[in-house]
Order: sequence, then structure tokens, then C-alpha cells
Amino acid sequence: MSGHPTEIKLHQQSRLLEIAFDDGAHYQMPYEFLRVHSPSAEVRGHGHGQETLQVGKKEVGVVEVAPVGSYAMKIVYDDGHDSGLYTWEYLDELGRHQAELWQNYLEKLEAAGASREPGDAPEPQSGCGGGGCGHH
Repeated sequence: MSGHPTEIKLHQQSRLLEIAFDDGAHYQMPYEFLRVHSPSAEVRGHGHGQETLQVGKKEVGVVEVAPVGSYAMKIVYDDGHDSGLYTWEYLDELGRHQAELWQNYLEKLEAAGASREPGDAPEPQSGCGGGGCGHH
């Protein structure tokens, strides 16, 4: 059973969430990492292999973090995503396995031919043909 956070800090410039637990664990996790590993059904699907690969989240920001009871927090992102409930246990797990999870994510992106850069989605952007996007 994981501990409870003693401190949660948002570093908006570096886009990092810093979290310290009462058992001494301490992690800094990029917003992008937290966003692409959101525990919401929208991201994780409803079973193994049903995950939706999150792309173009490199610049994602966090608008706010709200506690949910005494067991979790909700992170509201500036792309409108706010349905993931991050339990303390899940955050501890993400922190502990961050390097490995991130590597897996990068491999999945590569396999899908997708990118972390916003606006690099494979489908063409509408209204951006020829003359660019509204730069007259």
C-alpha cells in the first residue's frame, strides 16, 4: 500500500508535477507523461489492448489539480482532458516506473508513426491547404 502525498507542486515553466509521499518517495513527472498515462477510460480503454494512444501532447499544460477524497486527485489539462482520477497508489506506480513507461510510450508512438509534437497528427488539418493556416 502506498503512502499519502505530503506535497504536490506544479512547476508551470518546466511543466513538471512534483510529488512527495510520506514514505519518503519523491518524484517529478512531466505533465505530458501524466497526460498520456491518464487513468481515464478515454485513454486506457476498458481492458488490455484497448488503450488509445495519446499523441501531440508535448506542450500540454495543467490548469489545476483538485483533491478527490483522501485517496486521489483530478488533474485538469489545458487540452480539456479532466476525466482521469489519479489515485495516490497510481501516482506512486507512475513515479517508480517512469523511465520504463516513458520508453514504452515512445516505442508505441514510433510504431504508430505518430509524434509528441502538437499538430503533427497524421490526418490532414482542415483549412490549412496551400496558403497555410490563416496567415495572410
